[in-house]
Amino acid sequence: MTLTADNPASIPTATQAASRFSRPRFAVLVALGVYPLITGLLYLIFPLTDGWLLWQRTLLIVPIMVTTMVWGLIPGVQKHFRGFLNPQS
Repeated sequence: MTLTADNPASIPTATQAASRFSRPRFAVLVALGVYPLITGLLYLIFPLTDGWLLWQRTLLIVPIMVTTMVWGLIPGVQKHFRGFLNPQS
């Protein structure tokens, strides 16, 4: 879609232009959420998989971790920290 005077909806407002998504802030928040999640999973999974090789434990943990991040952690961070992640320029 091109920006034209014919289509006022295509012209960004001052609020849209003044707000920028902060990747460094997002990365810090995700890291703060991932650390306790992966630590808890390791404490839970390691005793149950005593004697397994590392790659086998990882194969079990990764789907749990990815599912939790995609449907829980990341949407939660984006929802609850919207103002912090999209600071005004």
